[in-house]
Amino acid sequence: MFFAYILKSRDYDFLYKGHCEDLNERINQHNSGMTKSIKPYLPFELVYKEKFETRDEAIKREKYFKSAAGRRYLKKLLAPYFNG
Repeated sequence: MFFAYILKSRDYDFLYKGHCEDLNERINQHNSGMTKSIKPYLPFELVYKEKFETRDEAIKREKYFKSAAGRRYLKKLLAPYFNG
């Protein structure tokens, strides 16, 4: 199984979009500071995930999340996680 996922910074209105095979391990890696580009936004919580049979499907969905249409979709879907 593969996942496309969205992490939300607990302290900032910042979303991280990614894909992986082992979701729990990947979240732990993010929260331990292994991803330098998002280190200032630690800690993160999982706010959304989708499961796929193949890595290619998960990558395609991650790319959608990063597109303008995907950001609009996530803004509506994840509105309860943001202030105002």
